[in-house]
Amino acid sequence: MMDRTCPTCGKPVAGGLGKRRQGSYFPFCSERCRLVDLGAWLDCAYVIHSSMEAGQSEDAIGPAAEPGN
Repeated sequence: MMDRTCPTCGKPVAGGLGKRRQGSYFPFCSERCRLVDLGAWLDCAYVIHSSMEAGQSEDAIGPAAEPGN
């Protein structure tokens, strides 16, 4: 069994994907850590970096490959 840790504070987390209990904050250890993470998303603290250059549009990259080609 894999030990899970809270992504916000690093404390061990009870439960797991197959063991959700009512009142569980999985994958977080507490409501506080869950709300801290939500606040970070709402403040745009998490960023998914793109491989496109600034100002480059999707049209400049070219058409997407068709499945099966």
